[in-house]
Amino acid sequence: MGPAIIPLLVAAAIVVACGPMTPERAERECLARARSAAGPEGMLKMGVRSDGQLATSLQLSVSSDYLMGRDPSALYDACVYKKTGQPPRQPLYTLPDWRG
Repeated sequence: MGPAIIPLLVAAAIVVACGPMTPERAERECLARARSAAGPEGMLKMGVRSDGQLATSLQLSVSSDYLMGRDPSALYDACVYKKTGQPPRQPLYTLPDWRG
């Protein structure tokens, strides 16, 4: 086996990595997309520096799905179906992790 086999092994590893996705993993990934479609997300950090000055940081993200007014539940269903070829095991609004 020489250096010519390395590209074949890399290609084989990529194909294996692109295999079927489990419904659980697809639902986790699609839940994140549904959350971003439900509204803007943000984080505010506040603290005091060692010199006594107030330090703040604001991070805000708005998804294009939210701006387009897309339904988070419909996005979730379509996303899971696209990743697994199956509908979600339960609707978005009944998931314990859903806060929409």
